[in-house]
Amino acid sequence: MEHITLTVPASRKLSGKALAGVVGSGDMEVLFIADQSQALTIDITTSIDNSHKRWEVLFDRLQKVSSLPAGKMTIHDFGATPGVARIRIEQVFEGVNHA
Repeated sequence: MEHITLTVPASRKLSGKALAGVVGSGDMEVLFIADQSQALTIDITTSIDNSHKRWEVLFDRLQKVSSLPAGKMTIHDFGATPGVARIRIEQVFEGVNHA
């Protein structure tokens, strides 16, 4: 198991929280709690060692295609691929938008 913490600049503010996936069922889990800071802080627990660069690339890509909200995100990846990770991350942002 590896623990990774990333901080990226946020370009929008939301309110509320959202959860996508359930790690206990063998699925990737993402929890997002919005705040009024200027950054998105991501805490990742991954079963794949040496994956820091993979997560950095994923969030760099997300920053280029969308505006990331301020808040705290907790990810339990359960070995998910980058494609599944991106879907779950986008689901929590959409969930907070519609809360």
